[in-house]
Amino acid sequence: MSVDTATVAKIASLARIKVTEAEIAAMVPELNGILAWVEQLGEVDVTGIAPMTAVIPNQQRLRADVIGADPLTGGGIRDAVLANAPAGEHGFFGVPKVIE
Repeated sequence: MSVDTATVAKIASLARIKVTEAEIAAMVPELNGILAWVEQLGEVDVTGIAPMTAVIPNQQRLRADVIGADPLTGGGIRDAVLANAPAGEHGFFGVPKVIE
């Protein structure tokens, strides 16, 4: 696949990017080079290779999602928090409707 000046001008117009004719002429070989490189990547045989998200193996360090009994770390203080609310409804903060 290759692009020409009309294609670059159309892409710039769709992206709402103002480019001059000189910039368009400079972008044509650059974009053609990028597209040729992408086509070259498509020729690589990747059968049997598992997809990966990083070069090195990573494991996310997750914590248990539990509510603690300690008031400083969360949990067990809903009534104390809602005591400061202007309007509490069913154990949640009540907010006014905003509908026009």
